[in-house]
Amino acid sequence: MLSTGLPQGAVPKLERPGPLRERVYEALLELITTRALQPGQHLVESELAGHLGVSRQPVREALQRLNTDGWVDLRPAQGAFVHEPTEAEADQLLSVRTLLEAEAARLAAYSDAPGGGIEELLELCDRGEQAVRDDAVDLAVAANAEFHAKIMELAGNAVLAELAEQVGRRVRWYYTPVARQRGKQSWIEHRELIDVIAEGDGPRAAEMMRAHTEHTRRTYRERARAKNA
Repeated sequence: MLSTGLPQGAVPKLERPGPLRERVYEALLELITTRALQPGQHLVESELAGHLGVSRQPVREALQRLNTDGWVDLRPAQGAFVHEPTEAEADQLLSVRTLLEAEAARLAAYSDAPGGGIEELLELCDRGEQAVRDDAVDLAVAANAEFHAKIMELAGNAVLAELAEQVGRRVRWYYTPVARQRGKQSWIEHRELIDVIAEGDGPRAAEMMRAHTEHTRRTYRERARAKNA
């Protein structure tokens, strides 16, 4: 175990060439969104630089950008800390996610050629269900993200997809701690949704997606309140 609390093997290797500060930013953001770096965790520049095999300067620049983007809190005389989301922040973002995902499901049901997409969704369900059986949370979270991204792709609305991409990483951040709790039920809901999309029932698909994403929002809220009780 590294002194920052990162498990061995969790630190991604930085690919070169390319702007190093951008690579460091992406590496740290991935560690935050997967919760390898936990909310509230102290981020020490020298330690992170050593783990990533870079100097402190690109780490400092990355932390400043992460602070601007709301992923890290820079505290005077204390240093950098992974942001701890408030219940209101999570609730607001997951509410917006519900609106975007419901519309995506409605449009996906009206897709002219959903056949291949349906097969891909079913394959993702297989992967997600296997990850749940194996208690492989990271794989389940990744499959869940791919599932929702595929529905967004089937929706065929570039503006909607861009908006969803903007919140996608934060959704993953919030979903990770409840992935095990949502577990099998989440994938049952996914399969039910696939059936409705395949039938071309747009209003029903939107209704089911809204209920599905609301389940996640409520689960996150209940977990946060229990943790703070």
